[in-house]
Amino acid sequence: MNLKIEQTGSLAIVYDADCLQQPAPELFDADYWRRTGSIREMAPGRGNALMLETAFGPLVMRAYLRGGWAAHFSRDRYLFTGFDRSRPVAEVRMLAELTRQGLPVPRPVAGQCLRHGLTYTAVLLTRRIMPAYSLAELLQQNTEMEPDWLRTGRCIRRFHDAGVIHPDLNARNILFGEHGGRQGDIHLVDFDRAFFRQGAKRLFRSNLQCLQRSLQKFWPQWRAGELPACWGQLVKGYNGQ
Repeated sequence: MNLKIEQTGSLAIVYDADCLQQPAPELFDADYWRRTGSIREMAPGRGNALMLETAFGPLVMRAYLRGGWAAHFSRDRYLFTGFDRSRPVAEVRMLAELTRQGLPVPRPVAGQCLRHGLTYTAVLLTRRIMPAYSLAELLQQNTEMEPDWLRTGRCIRRFHDAGVIHPDLNARNILFGEHGGRQGDIHLVDFDRAFFRQGAKRLFRSNLQCLQRSLQKFWPQWRAGELPACWGQLVKGYNGQ
């Protein structure tokens, strides 16, 4: 992976030069992809991720949007403190490093930071993991595909052993390949604000607690009573059993 940054006035684009020879601002414009008929679907969640079919292959385009109380003040603006410290530049660099370490994450393609005076908006492009189903989708669909809880725990442990703190480890950010992860790969996605902290046991526990709360939120009524056993399997995998 060959990361480069191009900056022109209020615009900065960080990109993988092995994928894009000349990044253009329209690549980060949802209307451009609509006009070219490249949008295949919208990802569940806040409605900020588009699944694209492009000349560069299948991609995911995600606009950075605020959640919680901050969204009442601005839905998509962030305080500008420098291009190097912007969220897309940081996330592309994080994904590049995790890819280099062989961890299962989407490969970054490009990120754009567009300055608006004291604030900025941002968009990220990554390779699309195909086929893939989020843990939340598998739980809420009454299908034969069952998440592999042991392998899920082992996957999370790989990231923690590398010192990675995922700031939003939830059931939507764990992706499984075909057959619920029993034969396909398991990936973690959405590394906005992720960081490294070796041996941070308290933060690792907080990650797991965040995921457990997310499972309680998405757990379907028709599977009532199964969560403790499934969570126990995940913890076994996390602990190397």
